[in-house]
Amino acid sequence: MEYKNKDIAIMANENERIAVSQGLELIKADELIQNSSTVVISPNWVNSKKPSSSSGVTVGTDTFSFMLQWIKKKKPKRMIVASGSGNGDTPGVMKALGYDRIIKEEGFEFVDFNTGPYIDMELNHSRPNKIKVNQIMKEMTIYISFTQLKFHEEATMSGAIKNMALTWPSAEEQGTPKKNLGIHEDLHGFICAMAEKVPIHLSVVSANPAMVGTGPTKGIPKHTGIVICGNNPVGTDSVCARLLGYKPQAIHYLYLLSQKKIGESDINKLNIMGLSIQEAENLFSQKVYGESIVVDSE
Repeated sequence: MEYKNKDIAIMANENERIAVSQGLELIKADELIQNSSTVVISPNWVNSKKPSSSSGVTVGTDTFSFMLQWIKKKKPKRMIVASGSGNGDTPGVMKALGYDRIIKEEGFEFVDFNTGPYIDMELNHSRPNKIKVNQIMKEMTIYISFTQLKFHEEATMSGAIKNMALTWPSAEEQGTPKKNLGIHEDLHGFICAMAEKVPIHLSVVSANPAMVGTGPTKGIPKHTGIVICGNNPVGTDSVCARLLGYKPQAIHYLYLLSQKKIGESDINKLNIMGLSIQEAENLFSQKVYGESIVVDSE
């Protein structure tokens, strides 16, 4: 898989809708979607343990609504919200947090990745070497990963790629949490293997709030006003890693993908728009820690 585009927009605005809108405009994301497109957007719906969208556990309902409206304006052939909650009850998460109402109001289809019908997907990975995924995999032409930025107790960080990799596997096959076939024994290897198979055409990662300290559910939410939008998922997640204080070689799945030449992890080779990487790191650390921490300081 090859990602030719390297556009990443780092936006800052306390109004998350505005930040996302500006970021999508800068990277010309509207050019992705055609009238013939089948668009699938996967929001991070890990569970409904904390019912407030301000917790950083799941994406906020207001910006979720905006994303669906933005897709709808492009008039694609099909519009689908698809996710697979780690607790196995995706419809329950939808209803608990009000996403079901938004999906209905905006006229989207809903697909639960935790149910079939399935196709088998081979993976370049030892365990598991294949998984069952919903057959919408064969039908989609544009895939959007929409998530919160988090520290993660196993994956080190959670961004666009991690969101994709853990939402597609079915809880019917993998169990809850999704561990029956050994996904978490080499989680970084599995994330890399999924990223080799599933293209992410658009990544939207919100750090408003970001979850710090730990994650994916037990950390501390910190509002930074920052949103990262990109058409290169490895590049998007590499920028996200910088905000958390890491270079891409510190995030093993990013290192593996970089070695396979999938996406671009070199900050200097990305076309970063909006805030510079230094400005973003400074703003993020000031908001989260109360002082400046800039990995990329000169």
